[in-house]
Amino acid sequence: MSTTAEQSQTAGGSVLDQVGNNIIHHVSNSSLDHPFIQLPHIWGIDLSVSKHVLMLWIVAVLVACSVIIPIRKYLKQDKPQPKGWMNVIEAVVKFIRDSIVQPNVGSKHVDTWAPLILTFFFFILFANGIGLIPVFDLLGVLNRFLFQVPATNDHNFINLLLHGGVTATGNFNVTAGLSTITFFAIMVAGSRTHGFINHWKNLAPRGLAWPVYIILIPIEIIGMFVKPFALTMRLAANMTGGHIAILAILSFMAIFADMFDSTVTGISVALFSIPMATAISGLEIIVVLVQAYVFTLLSSVFIGMAINVHH
Repeated sequence: MSTTAEQSQTAGGSVLDQVGNNIIHHVSNSSLDHPFIQLPHIWGIDLSVSKHVLMLWIVAVLVACSVIIPIRKYLKQDKPQPKGWMNVIEAVVKFIRDSIVQPNVGSKHVDTWAPLILTFFFFILFANGIGLIPVFDLLGVLNRFLFQVPATNDHNFINLLLHGGVTATGNFNVTAGLSTITFFAIMVAGSRTHGFINHWKNLAPRGLAWPVYIILIPIEIIGMFVKPFALTMRLAANMTGGHIAILAILSFMAIFADMFDSTVTGISVALFSIPMATAISGLEIIVVLVQAYVFTLLSSVFIGMAINVHH
C-alpha cells in the first residue's frame, strides 16, 4: 500500500471522508477551543479573540496606515499636492464619490454619506484582499518542516493561527455587522431628509385604495430587512465560495491518489488541479475588488432610495 493510503488510514478514514471537514476548517472562523486570547464570559457571551477578530484588527491597522494617516497628513499641508500613493487614494475617493455616492444620494447629501461609503469600500477591499495572502499557510509549513513542531501541539502559537480562515468578510457575522450599519444608515438618511414620521409614510406610495395597503405595507416592511440580508449573504457567500472552489480542486490530488493507491495518480491529477486553482485564484483577485464595489454601490442605492423617494 502506498504512503498516501497509509497516512489516510492513520488519520482515521479515507481522504474522501476528510476533505469536507478540511475545507470547512480552512474557511470557517477558529473555534472557541482555539482562541488566541482567552477572555472571560460576560452575560453568557464568550469575548475570546478568534482568528477573524484578529484579522479585523489587522485590517483596521492596515486601513489606518494606508488610508487614514496619509490623508490626514495630506490635509495638513499648506498647499496639498498629491504624490505617489496619494494619487491612488485621490483617484479612488473621487471615483466612489462622483460615480457611486453622488448619483444615488444627490449633490446635497453627498458630503454627508460619502465618508461612510468610502469607509465601507476601503475596509471591505482590504479585508477581502488579505484573505488571498497565504501568510498563515507559509507559517504552518515553516512550523512543520523547519521548527519540527507537531500539528497536535495546541499550545504552540503558530498552530493556533492555523485554525480557521483568514477572510473575515467570509464570516456572516462580519458582513451582518456591516449590513446592520447600512440598515440604520437608511433609517437615519430618510428621517433626516423627510422627518421620522414621513420617512415611515414614504414606505408605500400615497393615493392608493386602502385594501392595497393591507398587502403593500407588509411587503415594504419585509423589503426593509431583505436589503441588509441580501448584502450580508452576497458578500460572505462570494468570499467563501472562491476559497472553497480552490480547496476542492486541490483536494482532487489527494482523493485520486487515495482511490487508486498511487502517488503517481495524484501527481498526474496535479497537472490539472494546480493550473485550475491558479486560474480561480486570479479570478478571486477580481472578485475582491468587485465585491467591495458592489457592497458600496448597493449601500449607496439603498440610502439614496430613502432620501429620494420615488414610487
